[in-house]
Amino acid sequence: MRQSKDVPTNHHMVSIGSGGESLGDKLLEWGKKVFNVTINEFYGQTEANLLVGNCSVVMPVKNGSMGKPIPGHIVEILDDAGNKVPQGTIGNIALKTPDPVVFLRYWNNEKATQKKYIGQWLLTGDLGKVDNDGYMWYVGRDDDIINSSGYRIGPSEIEHCLLRHDSVAMCGVVGVPDEIRGEIVKAYIVLKENVQVSEALRVEIQDHVKTNLAAYEYPRQIEFISSLPMTTTGKIIRKELRRMHQQQLDEQKRNK
Repeated sequence: MRQSKDVPTNHHMVSIGSGGESLGDKLLEWGKKVFNVTINEFYGQTEANLLVGNCSVVMPVKNGSMGKPIPGHIVEILDDAGNKVPQGTIGNIALKTPDPVVFLRYWNNEKATQKKYIGQWLLTGDLGKVDNDGYMWYVGRDDDIINSSGYRIGPSEIEHCLLRHDSVAMCGVVGVPDEIRGEIVKAYIVLKENVQVSEALRVEIQDHVKTNLAAYEYPRQIEFISSLPMTTTGKIIRKELRRMHQQQLDEQKRNK
């Protein structure tokens, strides 16, 4: 809709909700400007429905956050042993059971069902953190986390930062193998119309991330592409980006 030249103005919307990964500051601001309503982002999954959310009617909205646990649900950030972690520390997003929104089991797969739990806690398979105001922030799927020189880096925060650069239309961030650091951050970027690829632009984008995030989070590799692999619901398929990088490595080996 944002890319359309004919955005409807005669609407009667009073609220907009968005699930999945955060839309990012620019799109959230665009939605508020065009529709004159706040986009309330929320979090849930197939195994455990709506768990965390924003609601501009009852509390301030922090763009990019998942919001706070929905009343009636106990949602915490836990370490791998099932202990609550300090504020600001990345851990497993977990829901205390019993809870009426939790699935019963995986069909004919008791082993997979048991792996979802630590005691009474259902592990969502997603990582997040809580800030000083109690807002929860999505960091990424456990298998999307980048482990670089001992740091655990979530791709979402870097993607949001990249999208604030004036030349970036879309992006996807993954970890790729590195002999020294274990993994490094790589960004696949779709540029806006009429923006030309150049080494100067690459460095400028890297500096943009260094300025706004921790130095270890900047993408040491950037690849400009025409489109990103997406699911039918508009999520970036990071597994496919990692596969693309591995394919490039394999081709380089064959050509040596």
